[in-house]
Amino acid sequence: MRVAIVSDIHGNRHAFEAVLDAIEASECHEMWCLGDLVGYGAEPDACVELARRYAAICLAGNHDLGVRGALPLEEFSRGAALAARWTQNTITSETRSYLDKLEPEHQGEDVGLFHASPRDPVWEYVLSPLQAELCLDAQTHRVCLIGHSHVALSFSRSDGQSASGQTRAPGEEVDLAGGEWLINPGSVGQPRDGDPRAAWLELDLDSWQAVYRRTDYDIAGAAAAIRAARLPDSLAERLAYGQ
Repeated sequence: MRVAIVSDIHGNRHAFEAVLDAIEASECHEMWCLGDLVGYGAEPDACVELARRYAAICLAGNHDLGVRGALPLEEFSRGAALAARWTQNTITSETRSYLDKLEPEHQGEDVGLFHASPRDPVWEYVLSPLQAELCLDAQTHRVCLIGHSHVALSFSRSDGQSASGQTRAPGEEVDLAGGEWLINPGSVGQPRDGDPRAAWLELDLDSWQAVYRRTDYDIAGAAAAIRAARLPDSLAERLAYGQ
C-alpha cells in the first residue's frame, strides 16, 4: 500500500488543498496526518474539515492539544500562544470535537506514528543524530514517522552502527528496506528548511520505499488570510522564506 504522509498543517488551507490535489494525482491509497492541523495559520476550520474528510489516520500535535486546553499555552512561544488563543475563539464546535478525539501517537500500523518522537510524542524536536539514537532505542517499530520540527529529513541506524541523518531534497528517494528509521515528511503549512513549498512524503509499505515531495501553493493568499485575522505579521512573512 502506498500512503501519503503529511504533518504540521497549521491552519494553512491554501497549502493543504494544494497537497491534497497532488496526493489525488499520485498513486497513494491513503493519507495519514502526523498532527498540528491548527496553529499559526488563519483557516483552522477548513483544515480540520479537510483532515476529517480525507485522513485515514490523524494525530494530535502540540498546537492541537494547546487549542483544546490539554496543554497550558504558557508552554508555547508568544506567537504560537496568540494564534492558539485566536483559534480557540474562532473554531466551530465541530472542529473542537474533532480535535478532542485525536491522540499524539498511533502504533497500530506497520510503522509507528508520532507527532514529535517515540520518546516524547508531543514536544521533542528530533534534529540531531544523538536525539535520533535515543529515539531509535525507544521505538518498537523498525520504521517510525515523526513531524513537529517542520524539516524534511531522515535518520537511520544499521546493526552495530551509530545513528546518522540528513535533510532531504524534493524528489529524493530513500530505501527503507533495511535498518531502523525515523522519517520526517516536513511541514505542509509552515516549512522551516528554506524551501517555502508545502512538504509531504509518499511511502510504499510493500517495497519500503519513500519519496520526498514538495508542492507549490498560493503563499500570498495564506499570508493575506493571516493578516486579515490580525495574527502576528511575522507568521505571514515567514511563509515566503520557508522559515
